Amino acid sequence: MLKIYLMKLNINKFKFFAVCPVFFLCLACTNTPWHKQQAELFLNKGISLIELKQYNNALKELLEAEKYNSSDHRIHYNMGIAYLGKDMKGKAIKEFQEAISLKDDYSEAHNYLGILYLDKGLADKAIEEFDKALANPLYDTPVMPLYNAGLAYYSKKDYSKALTKFHEALQKNPETVYQPQIEKNIGLIYFDQSNIEEAVQHFTKSIELNPNLYDAQFLLGECYLKIKNTEKAKKVFQNVIKLSPQSSFGQRAKNYLQLLQ
Repeated sequence: MLKIYLMKLNINKFKFFAVCPVFFLCLACTNTPWHKQQAELFLNKGISLIELKQYNNALKELLEAEKYNSSDHRIHYNMGIAYLGKDMKGKAIKEFQEAISLKDDYSEAHNYLGILYLDKGLADKAIEEFDKALANPLYDTPVMPLYNAGLAYYSKKDYSKALTKFHEALQKNPETVYQPQIEKNIGLIYFDQSNIEEAVQHFTKSIELNPNLYDAQFLLGECYLKIKNTEKAKKVFQNVIKLSPQSSFGQRAKNYLQLLQ
């Protein structure tokens, strides 16, 4: 009986050691074509939901995608966007950083990371990220980090470099959708430097490109006040109130109009 028991024990041991390597090998195989295919399906669903601004549902899909292929930089990038959509900026930063660790020249991720650093008041770190985004010669939309770098330099009151970046953005793509905002920000730089004539030109250009920019209209009104053109100032402030009566600009425009009566 003892011999039989020992024989069975040895057989059981053999089965254990024969099965275990296969088991652990299967666990390690998470980078197979099948796994990548599954990850791609979840990733595409997540991207579609991001486009619909359904960030919570998008994140669920992207977390599933990550289970199948955690080394795909696109998954982490889109997780960053989803977290940002949910106003979870700390997690968004980590995901953009992870995306960059997997693909160093990932300009889109560098640009988003720069935006988040700028939001935290870390202008120098933001500028580093925008520069890294621009270092990729294959980046399709350099106007974005150029525009954002302009904002970062403006926040540092480095007006010369801010102007350079804004003008570079316009040179890269004169028809960019950012043009009205760029013109407004250039006007703001000149306004801060008390160059009212130049400020008026750029605020006016900004409004011509996008008449709904009530903040640009308000700033134009303040320019007119500085040069004592009260009639034009009144007209502009009235437009601000029509466009956005409840905003801080609308409220301030009302105050100006009361003073100008």
